This record gives sequence, structure tokens and C-alpha cells, in this order.
Amino acid sequence: MPTTIAIVDGVGGGIGAQIIERLRKQDLTAVSIIALGTNAVATQRMVNAGADKGATGENAIRVSINLADYIIGPIGIVLPNAMMGEITPSVAEAVFNSRGKKLILPLNQPHFEIVGISQRNVNDLIGDAMLALKKMLHASD
Repeated sequence: MPTTIAIVDGVGGGIGAQIIERLRKQDLTAVSIIALGTNAVATQRMVNAGADKGATGENAIRVSINLADYIIGPIGIVLPNAMMGEITPSVAEAVFNSRGKKLILPLNQPHFEIVGISQRNVNDLIGDAMLALKKMLHASD
């Protein structure tokens, strides 16, 4: 049975697309990638980046998130009303409470700042997530 990785993103899906592109460059066997977008544009962009399948909207995320062994996305995916309101309280709770191991990118949001973490660019954060995921995948072999 393949390992399922869910990528959750909203607005334009740019971060999710970057994550998926990087995942596809990794030497990962038996991995299925699900793109979960808060809107159709985000989902389509992630599918175009190489996701195996995609689903859009609050209910799709709430249902599909529990299929994932690993979940990757910006910190906004677990914060109610983040991403310009696209992350509903229900979506944030579903992602937070899902069974999958979460790899969260600590990106500041307009209404708060994460302190104690050095400011790094998205590309470096995605690289860190890829390294962490590889370690977790190899540990479960």
C-alpha cells in the first residue's frame, strides 16, 4: 500500500505546487500525493505540479485529510480563518486532528508573527520539509 502525502494549500496554491514539484524530484517510491485546495485554482495548480489527484473545498479537505500518512503545508492550514479566510475553523480542526504526521512550514501570517524562529525563505523551508519527510519515510521502512 503506498504512503499517502496530502498537500494542503489555498489562495493561489503556489506553495503547495512548489512542495509537490520538490516531492516529485525526490527518490520516493510507492508514494501517492493528494492535493487538497481550499479553492479550485489552488487545487488545479497543485495537480498541474504533479499531484496524483486533487480535491477542493472545505468538505473535501475534511474527508480526504484522514487518508494521509503525512500532511505538508504552511502553518495557516491549522489556523482558523488563515489564508484570507479560506481556512475555515472546520478545516483547521480537521487538519490538526487528522491522523497523519504534519510537516508545517512556519510562515508568518498578516495577523501574527511566529517568534523564536529565524526568518527563512520558502524554498529553504520546503527543503527542510523534504529532509524531514525522507527521514520519517526511511524510519518507517
